Amino acid sequence: MVTLQDAESHIPDVSEQVVGEIPVTILSSREYAVILDPVDHKTGKPQLGNRELRKGEASFFLRPGERLEAGIQKVHVLETEEALLLRSREAFKDGNTVHHPGDRWMIHGPTDYIPPVQVEIVEKRKLIPLDENEGIYVRDVKTGRVRAHIGSSYMLTSSEELWSKELPAVVEELLAKEVSGAGKGKVRDQTRVVVFKAPHNTCVQIYDYKEKKARIVWGPDLVMLGPDEQFTVLSLSGDKPKRPHVIKALSLQLGPDFMTDVVIVETADHARLSLKLSYNWHFEVDCHSKDAEKIFAVPDFVGDACKAVASRVRGAVAGHSFDEFHKHSAKLIRTAIFGIDEGGKIRNRFAFTQNKLIVSNIDIQSVEPVDSRTRDALQKSVQLAIEITTKSQEAEARHEAERREQEARGRLERQKIEDEAEAEKARTHLLGLQAESASVESAGQAVAEAKARADATQIESEAKVEQSKLSAKAEKIKADAELTQLKARQETEIGHQKALNELEICRARDLANIESSKFKNIVSAIGANTLKEIAQAGPNLQLQLLKGLGLKSFIITDGSSPINLFNSAGGLIPPQISDQ
Repeated sequence: MVTLQDAESHIPDVSEQVVGEIPVTILSSREYAVILDPVDHKTGKPQLGNRELRKGEASFFLRPGERLEAGIQKVHVLETEEALLLRSREAFKDGNTVHHPGDRWMIHGPTDYIPPVQVEIVEKRKLIPLDENEGIYVRDVKTGRVRAHIGSSYMLTSSEELWSKELPAVVEELLAKEVSGAGKGKVRDQTRVVVFKAPHNTCVQIYDYKEKKARIVWGPDLVMLGPDEQFTVLSLSGDKPKRPHVIKALSLQLGPDFMTDVVIVETADHARLSLKLSYNWHFEVDCHSKDAEKIFAVPDFVGDACKAVASRVRGAVAGHSFDEFHKHSAKLIRTAIFGIDEGGKIRNRFAFTQNKLIVSNIDIQSVEPVDSRTRDALQKSVQLAIEITTKSQEAEARHEAERREQEARGRLERQKIEDEAEAEKARTHLLGLQAESASVESAGQAVAEAKARADATQIESEAKVEQSKLSAKAEKIKADAELTQLKARQETEIGHQKALNELEICRARDLANIESSKFKNIVSAIGANTLKEIAQAGPNLQLQLLKGLGLKSFIITDGSSPINLFNSAGGLIPPQISDQ
């Protein structure tokens, strides 16, 4: 092989032959490849039977004799609920763990994994999600023991594998019809636990071949089979007349229910009859009792019960003639099946002690002759009996109609007389009512007139009284108005005089305030020093000063000599104020 490292170009020699072009093998960071028979880089010779692991990122050419084991492979990316089941091809040491050839172990996620050349990936496993009513069959490859895991999600260990449970073909067919969710053509997952819903008022028998014992599940309930358990398939008779192995079922109905059968009997006078009988039945069993398993003691309880009843019916019919049986068929058949108690009455139940089955009632739906001549003769006799019965019924109906007609006429005449009497009574009552109405009318008119006059007088008197009251009220209103007017006038005069007085008082007060203010201003204008000089100056100067000031009277003292001012106030008050 010639690469770019050897030469940029190459021309084959006469002794060389171009076998082919080898493409470059490129591995990304998420890829790896296993090379078979790798070439030794030192010697350049292929190592036959060896394997070499190459991880990306890398690019290389396959040497002559080398080949990829499975092409370019992706790195195994495991999620949290995923794992790889590994098996050792040869002995090798992985960290502190030593693996021997054939060892099995698992790598759980989340992680990335590239298997070494000594390891073989057996399979990739995922966590199996399971509900409370779901399960799987798990087999231990070391011990061979098979168990059922139910109710929670499960991850198989390295020494476990899923186990397929085989069921008989008839059970598979019944499960496909009855198990909820199984559609047409859908294949059952054999590794899943077999689940069957037992309907209400039914029971299912399951036999454990390992423990060699049976258990009964009473509906409504969910049946889940163990690894060594199988359903007890019921094979019952069906059709009319009954034929064996017609009905296949997994659950047994406990009743009450009914079944119909056709029985051929022969009377004492050799008349062959076909009886169509319907039986009401139920199982009388306690689910908690020890003998509850007896209900499965008879594989075909329908065929067994129909044969037993038919045998008794044939025996009873064989001892009676056709006419006697035709008249008392119901009584004869019920007596033959149920028997008679100590009181001479027909019982109402027929019990099968083997499997707790109780036949509680029987219905004779039809009785038909098997022989055509007997059928024709019976038909003619029946037609004749019907004709006789019809004629007798017609005559009886005619007599009954005549009797009813006579009774109707009598009732009609009597009703007419009673109606006339009632009419006379009604007429008499009407006349009495008319007379009473006339008297009531005249009395009512007189009373109404008298009452009207009395009411008129009363109204007139009341009007006069009311007029007097109104007049008095008007006089009172008038006097009150005059009094109010006089009072208002007087109050106005008093208020006016009071206002004038207040004005005069305010005027006098204002004048006094003006004089006092004037005096105060004069004293303030002269000042304390001036007054002191005046007091110290001679009398003439004082007189001149006083004249110059325009003061008519003034007293200046030093405060040491007392002055009698008792009568001096009369001369100080102005004449106009004193006059007032």
